[in-house]
Amino acid sequence: MIALLENNPLLLLFAIAALGFLLGKITFRGVSLGVSAVLFSALFFGALSPRMRLPELLQQLGLAIFLYTMGLASGRQFFGSLRGEGLRENGFAAVSVLAMAGLVALISGLLRLDAAGGAGLFTGAFTNAASLAAVREFVREHLAGDQAQAFLNGSTVSFSLAYPLGIFITLIVIALAPRVFRIDYAAEGAHEAQGKARRLITTRNLKVTAEEAIGRSLARIMADHPLDVVVGRVRHHDEVVIATGRVVLQEGDLLTAVGSVSDLDRFQGLIGEASDEHLEWDRNELDNRRIFVSDPRLAGRALKELSLPKSIGAVVTRVRRGDNDMIASGELRLELGDRVRVIARREDIPAATRFFGDSYRSLSEVDVLTLNLGLALGILLGFVEFPIPGGLSLKLGVAGGPLLVSLILGALGQTGPLVWGMPYNANLTLRQFGLVLFLAGVGSGAGYDLAQTLVNGNAVVLLLTASAVIVLAQVLILCVGRWLLRIPLGRLVGILAAIMTQPGLLPFVESRVGDDRPQSGYAQVYPMALIAKILIAQALTAVLMAGRF
Repeated sequence: MIALLENNPLLLLFAIAALGFLLGKITFRGVSLGVSAVLFSALFFGALSPRMRLPELLQQLGLAIFLYTMGLASGRQFFGSLRGEGLRENGFAAVSVLAMAGLVALISGLLRLDAAGGAGLFTGAFTNAASLAAVREFVREHLAGDQAQAFLNGSTVSFSLAYPLGIFITLIVIALAPRVFRIDYAAEGAHEAQGKARRLITTRNLKVTAEEAIGRSLARIMADHPLDVVVGRVRHHDEVVIATGRVVLQEGDLLTAVGSVSDLDRFQGLIGEASDEHLEWDRNELDNRRIFVSDPRLAGRALKELSLPKSIGAVVTRVRRGDNDMIASGELRLELGDRVRVIARREDIPAATRFFGDSYRSLSEVDVLTLNLGLALGILLGFVEFPIPGGLSLKLGVAGGPLLVSLILGALGQTGPLVWGMPYNANLTLRQFGLVLFLAGVGSGAGYDLAQTLVNGNAVVLLLTASAVIVLAQVLILCVGRWLLRIPLGRLVGILAAIMTQPGLLPFVESRVGDDRPQSGYAQVYPMALIAKILIAQALTAVLMAGRF
């Protein structure tokens, strides 16, 4: 069997992936390794024979696909977070990663770890496979032959030993955090829960009674009082019509408005009073339907650009993206896979369906042209060298190049006829596939060296060192975030999981906090933490190599 796997890389890949996904389903207190377990499956197979390894090209292909698809999905959110509170938290994440690298460099010098061990310690202790890939690319650029291979194997062995500790210790730190800081998550979240309830999207029927609303058009009212509210229906003298901006309100009119509780309260004050009638239940004249956005021509376009009331006699009141509902404001830009709530006359619903596409099959397809063009641009950017002191240089490489390009393209959405976005389900599938290729390649290449390290008993020092680094770094992050930046602990532990760039921690964190505050903090800073690790890991490797290898 070993000989068969040695001589058949494709069979080896599928065997590694199958065992990895089986291991990834094992849970402990609600936490599982998920797809990351593929790495440990690959290490097991690699430990059986020094020839049991996958081609290097598979690693690079997988990493490029993984980071490119992740950047596409995060682009708008990433650039949107670089202001206000988001800018502060992203800066905190970047500085935290830099401090982690400084701590690793200091301890590596004190304990006289070689450069490979220090680089693997940084990438493994802080659980980031992409930064390990960046280190490997950096080493190939500056070392050659047996020296390069020894560094690659040594860093991967160090990574593999430290990685599980990074996850396990983070679980313990997060579990102990509320006791140490004396924070009750439920009490802390009570105020935020009230604010969240005020932001919850709902529907309200309003009766026109306010004098300032009578005789005025909806367009004029909304222009004078900009609120995140969408009006779907208006009943004029027993006739229900689509709520266009030209509708002039009369006393006694009934309208259906969609928005957050707080915005609806203010809008109600402008219009009149709430009504117990449910205009949205009356489908005699108007109907509503959720429709998938699958027409590529609509991707990246703002709703106000579509002029839906004029073009198809319809209005959109809500947009559901993934698991989140959003108000269909005019500034909202559509993405492939969005589900829009459309209100129109019954006979106009088919036209609305054709307009948006509503094809689930097309949402499962990938635009091969833009995928390959974007990846090519990213890889080209990865070749650009950035000089650093000491005569060395940094590159974004196969890891950072595709990620940076995809963040920009994801924010743009569309360039002329080219739609850069990707359907949500297709993105997730490609992302997971890419990560499997990368982890299987890295693990199979280092498995034999890891086995020899464990047999010879040389792993104890590295395990103790990794534990100390992880604990010190995480205690520092929590103390600075809580006491200096005053970030609520329920959000801070989500930011910590993002700084660790470890999605597998989120289910555990959310189970401890009891709401979605960790998810909000995680999503805010994850892209920044990932980019910072890719770049800083290379800089740290350069520093360690300059001192000793």
